[in-house]
Amino acid sequence: MSVIEAKALNLTFQSNDGPIQALRDVNLNIEKGDFVSFIGPSGCGKTTFLRCIAGLEHPTSGTLTVNGMTPDEARKARAYGYVFQAAGLYPWRTIGGNIRLPLEIMGFSKSDQAERVRKTLDLVDLSGFEKKFPWQLSGGMQQRASIARALAFDADILLMDEPFGALDEIVRDKLNEALLKLWARTEKTIGFVTHSIPEAVYLSTKIVVMSPRPGRITDVIESTLPRERPLDIRDSAEFIQIAHRVREGLRAGHIDD
Repeated sequence: MSVIEAKALNLTFQSNDGPIQALRDVNLNIEKGDFVSFIGPSGCGKTTFLRCIAGLEHPTSGTLTVNGMTPDEARKARAYGYVFQAAGLYPWRTIGGNIRLPLEIMGFSKSDQAERVRKTLDLVDLSGFEKKFPWQLSGGMQQRASIARALAFDADILLMDEPFGALDEIVRDKLNEALLKLWARTEKTIGFVTHSIPEAVYLSTKIVVMSPRPGRITDVIESTLPRERPLDIRDSAEFIQIAHRVREGLRAGHIDD
Protein backbone atom coordinates (compact mmCIF):
# COMPACT_ATOMS: atom_id res chain seq x y z
CA MET A 1 0.00 0.00 0.00
CA SER A 2 1.44 3.37 -1.07
CA VAL A 3 1.66 5.86 1.80
CA ILE A 4 3.71 8.64 0.16
CA GLU A 5 3.79 9.16 -3.60
CA ALA A 6 5.64 11.86 -5.55
CA LYS A 7 5.27 12.28 -9.31
CA ALA A 8 7.33 14.69 -11.44
CA LEU A 9 7.86 16.87 -8.36
CA ASN A 10 9.65 20.19 -8.80
CA LEU A 11 10.31 22.98 -6.34
CA THR A 12 11.88 26.33 -7.18
CA PHE A 13 12.62 28.99 -4.56
CA GLN A 14 12.66 32.66 -5.53
CA SER A 15 15.67 34.59 -4.23
CA ASN A 16 17.22 38.03 -4.73
CA ASP A 17 19.70 36.40 -7.12
CA GLY A 18 16.96 34.74 -9.14
CA PRO A 19 15.18 31.37 -9.03
CA ILE A 20 16.87 28.41 -7.29
CA GLN A 21 15.65 24.95 -8.22
CA ALA A 22 15.80 22.77 -5.11
CA LEU A 23 14.05 19.66 -6.49
CA ARG A 24 13.80 18.47 -10.07
CA ASP A 25 11.53 15.74 -11.42
CA VAL A 26 11.37 13.69 -8.22
CA ASN A 27 9.43 10.42 -8.56
CA LEU A 28 9.14 8.18 -5.52
CA ASN A 29 6.80 5.65 -3.95
CA ILE A 30 6.98 4.82 -0.23
CA GLU A 31 5.01 1.81 0.98
CA LYS A 32 3.39 1.31 4.37
CA GLY A 33 5.97 0.14 6.93
CA ASP A 34 8.99 1.17 4.84
CA PHE A 35 12.04 2.69 6.51
CA VAL A 36 13.33 5.07 3.82
CA SER A 37 16.58 6.99 4.19
CA PHE A 38 17.40 10.03 2.03
CA ILE A 39 21.11 10.57 1.51
CA GLY A 40 23.08 13.09 -0.54
CA PRO A 41 25.43 16.05 -0.23
CA SER A 42 24.45 19.22 1.62
CA GLY A 43 21.98 21.29 -0.37
CA CYS A 44 20.69 18.37 -2.45
CA GLY A 45 17.08 18.78 -1.32
CA LYS A 46 16.80 15.92 1.22
CA THR A 47 15.32 18.08 3.95
CA THR A 48 13.33 20.11 1.41
CA PHE A 49 11.62 16.94 0.19
CA LEU A 50 10.89 15.86 3.77
CA ARG A 51 9.40 19.30 4.43
CA CYS A 52 7.25 18.94 1.31
CA ILE A 53 5.86 15.67 2.69
CA ALA A 54 5.09 17.51 5.94
CA GLY A 55 3.37 20.38 4.14
CA LEU A 56 6.04 22.84 5.35
CA GLU A 57 7.18 23.56 1.77
CA HIS A 58 4.99 23.57 -1.33
CA PRO A 59 6.15 22.12 -4.67
CA THR A 60 6.12 24.35 -7.75
CA SER A 61 4.79 21.56 -9.95
CA GLY A 62 4.06 17.84 -9.94
CA THR A 63 2.00 15.92 -7.40
CA LEU A 64 2.63 14.67 -3.86
CA THR A 65 0.19 12.65 -1.77
CA VAL A 66 0.38 11.43 1.83
CA ASN A 67 -2.12 8.72 2.74
CA GLY A 68 -3.99 9.67 -0.44
CA MET A 69 -4.30 13.31 0.69
CA THR A 70 -2.43 16.50 -0.05
CA PRO A 71 0.39 17.17 2.46
CA ASP A 72 -1.65 20.05 3.96
CA GLU A 73 -4.65 17.74 4.45
CA ALA A 74 -2.38 15.06 5.93
CA ARG A 75 -0.91 17.59 8.38
CA LYS A 76 -4.39 18.61 9.53
CA ALA A 77 -5.27 14.91 9.88
CA ARG A 78 -2.19 14.42 12.12
CA ALA A 79 -0.81 11.82 9.73
CA TYR A 80 2.82 12.26 10.77
CA GLY A 81 5.18 13.15 13.59
CA TYR A 82 8.28 15.22 12.81
CA VAL A 83 11.68 15.00 14.52
CA PHE A 84 14.08 17.88 13.80
CA GLN A 85 17.89 17.95 13.81
CA ALA A 86 17.92 19.52 17.28
CA ALA A 87 15.74 18.08 20.02
CA GLY A 88 13.95 21.42 20.43
CA LEU A 89 12.70 20.71 23.94
CA TYR A 90 11.39 23.64 26.00
CA PRO A 91 13.81 24.03 28.95
CA TRP A 92 11.10 25.26 31.34
CA ARG A 93 8.99 22.14 30.76
CA THR A 94 9.74 18.70 32.17
CA ILE A 95 10.30 15.82 29.74
CA GLY A 96 6.72 14.72 30.36
CA GLY A 97 5.52 18.29 29.83
CA ASN A 98 7.36 18.51 26.50
CA ILE A 99 5.80 15.27 25.30
CA ARG A 100 2.36 16.40 26.47
CA LEU A 101 2.53 19.72 24.61
CA PRO A 102 1.14 18.55 21.23
CA LEU A 103 -1.47 16.50 23.08
CA GLU A 104 -2.57 19.58 25.01
CA ILE A 105 -2.82 21.57 21.78
CA MET A 106 -4.86 18.79 20.15
CA GLY A 107 -7.26 18.68 23.09
CA PHE A 108 -6.61 15.19 24.45
CA SER A 109 -8.04 14.54 27.92
CA LYS A 110 -5.61 14.68 30.87
CA SER A 111 -5.99 10.95 31.49
CA ASP A 112 -5.27 10.19 27.82
CA GLN A 113 -2.28 12.54 27.91
CA ALA A 114 -0.85 10.76 30.95
CA GLU A 115 -1.26 7.34 29.35
CA ARG A 116 0.33 8.44 26.07
CA VAL A 117 3.28 10.03 27.87
CA ARG A 118 3.81 6.84 29.87
CA LYS A 119 3.57 4.68 26.75
CA THR A 120 5.93 6.75 24.58
CA LEU A 121 8.51 7.14 27.35
CA ASP A 122 8.54 3.36 27.59
CA LEU A 123 8.93 3.07 23.79
CA VAL A 124 12.09 5.21 23.82
CA ASP A 125 13.42 3.66 27.04
CA LEU A 126 12.99 6.81 29.15
CA SER A 127 10.58 5.52 31.77
CA GLY A 128 11.24 7.28 35.06
CA PHE A 129 12.46 10.51 33.44
CA GLU A 130 9.06 12.19 33.07
CA LYS A 131 9.75 14.77 35.82
CA LYS A 132 13.31 15.58 34.74
CA PHE A 133 14.10 18.75 32.81
CA PRO A 134 15.92 18.68 29.43
CA TRP A 135 19.14 20.10 30.92
CA GLN A 136 19.30 17.09 33.23
CA LEU A 137 19.49 14.68 30.27
CA SER A 138 22.32 13.85 27.86
CA GLY A 139 22.06 14.86 24.21
CA GLY A 140 21.07 11.34 23.19
CA MET A 141 18.37 11.17 25.85
CA GLN A 142 17.01 14.56 24.77
CA GLN A 143 16.72 13.32 21.20
CA ARG A 144 14.88 10.21 22.40
CA ALA A 145 12.48 12.51 24.25
CA SER A 146 11.99 14.44 21.01
CA ILE A 147 11.13 11.16 19.25
CA ALA A 148 8.67 10.36 22.05
CA ARG A 149 6.98 13.72 21.51
CA ALA A 150 6.60 12.96 17.79
CA LEU A 151 5.12 9.53 18.62
CA ALA A 152 2.75 10.75 21.34
CA PHE A 153 -0.31 11.19 19.12
CA ASP A 154 0.36 7.88 17.36
CA ALA A 155 0.69 9.06 13.76
CA ASP A 156 1.38 6.33 11.20
CA ILE A 157 4.30 8.22 9.64
CA LEU A 158 7.46 9.43 11.37
CA LEU A 159 9.60 12.02 9.52
CA MET A 160 13.14 12.46 10.89
CA ASP A 161 15.56 15.15 9.71
CA GLU A 162 19.10 14.09 10.69
CA PRO A 163 18.07 13.48 14.30
CA PHE A 164 21.42 11.95 15.30
CA GLY A 165 23.76 14.11 13.21
CA ALA A 166 25.15 16.11 16.14
CA LEU A 167 25.83 13.10 18.37
CA ASP A 168 29.09 11.19 18.78
CA GLU A 169 29.49 7.84 17.05
CA ILE A 170 29.00 5.68 20.16
CA VAL A 171 25.72 7.39 21.11
CA ARG A 172 24.64 7.36 17.48
CA ASP A 173 25.16 3.59 17.25
CA LYS A 174 23.03 3.04 20.36
CA LEU A 175 20.25 5.26 19.04
CA ASN A 176 20.35 3.54 15.65
CA GLU A 177 19.79 0.21 17.42
CA ALA A 178 17.03 1.71 19.55
CA LEU A 179 15.32 3.23 16.51
CA LEU A 180 15.24 -0.12 14.70
CA LYS A 181 13.66 -1.74 17.75
CA LEU A 182 11.10 1.07 18.00
CA TRP A 183 10.28 0.72 14.29
CA ALA A 184 9.80 -3.04 14.71
CA ARG A 185 7.46 -2.49 17.69
CA THR A 186 5.37 0.30 16.15
CA GLU A 187 5.45 -0.65 12.42
CA LYS A 188 5.53 3.05 11.50
CA THR A 189 6.48 4.28 8.04
CA ILE A 190 9.70 6.26 8.52
CA GLY A 191 11.35 8.89 6.32
CA PHE A 192 14.89 9.59 7.57
CA VAL A 193 17.39 12.19 6.32
CA THR A 194 21.10 11.45 6.89
CA HIS A 195 24.58 12.28 5.59
CA SER A 196 25.96 8.95 6.84
CA ILE A 197 26.25 6.01 4.43
CA PRO A 198 26.61 3.39 7.22
CA GLU A 199 23.59 4.84 9.03
CA ALA A 200 21.46 4.81 5.87
CA VAL A 201 22.40 1.22 5.05
CA TYR A 202 21.99 -0.03 8.62
CA LEU A 203 18.54 1.46 9.18
CA SER A 204 16.73 1.28 5.89
CA THR A 205 14.54 -0.97 3.82
CA LYS A 206 14.99 1.54 0.99
CA ILE A 207 17.77 4.09 0.40
CA VAL A 208 17.09 7.12 -1.80
CA VAL A 209 20.31 8.60 -3.20
CA MET A 210 20.08 12.25 -4.25
CA SER A 211 22.31 14.46 -6.41
CA PRO A 212 23.60 17.99 -5.76
CA ARG A 213 21.20 20.85 -6.47
CA PRO A 214 18.88 20.72 -8.21
CA GLY A 215 17.97 17.69 -6.12
CA ARG A 216 17.30 14.63 -8.25
CA ILE A 217 17.04 10.97 -7.33
CA THR A 218 20.00 9.13 -8.83
CA ASP A 219 19.24 5.71 -7.31
CA VAL A 220 16.67 3.93 -5.16
CA ILE A 221 18.21 0.91 -3.44
CA GLU A 222 16.01 -1.82 -1.98
CA SER A 223 17.89 -3.33 0.96
CA THR A 224 18.40 -7.09 1.02
CA LEU A 225 19.42 -7.08 4.70
CA PRO A 226 17.19 -8.90 7.21
CA ARG A 227 14.87 -6.70 9.30
CA GLU A 228 16.64 -7.74 12.51
CA ARG A 229 20.10 -6.20 12.31
CA PRO A 230 22.77 -6.41 15.01
CA LEU A 231 25.44 -3.71 14.73
CA ASP A 232 28.04 -6.21 13.55
CA ILE A 233 26.02 -6.75 10.36
CA ARG A 234 27.96 -3.71 9.16
CA ASP A 235 31.00 -5.97 8.76
CA SER A 236 29.16 -8.35 6.43
CA ALA A 237 29.86 -8.55 2.69
CA GLU A 238 26.20 -7.80 1.93
CA PHE A 239 26.27 -4.58 3.98
CA ILE A 240 29.54 -3.47 2.36
CA GLN A 241 28.11 -4.18 -1.10
CA ILE A 242 25.03 -2.00 -0.46
CA ALA A 243 27.21 0.77 1.00
CA HIS A 244 29.38 0.62 -2.14
CA ARG A 245 26.30 1.06 -4.35
CA VAL A 246 25.22 4.10 -2.28
CA ARG A 247 28.69 5.60 -2.63
CA GLU A 248 28.66 4.98 -6.39
CA GLY A 249 25.23 6.66 -6.63
CA LEU A 250 26.53 9.72 -4.79
CA ARG A 251 29.58 9.84 -7.05
CA ALA A 252 27.44 9.51 -10.18
CA GLY A 253 25.27 12.41 -9.04
CA HIS A 254 28.33 14.66 -8.75
CA ILE A 255 29.61 13.58 -12.19
CA ASP A 256 26.21 14.27 -13.80
CA ASP A 257 26.16 17.70 -12.14
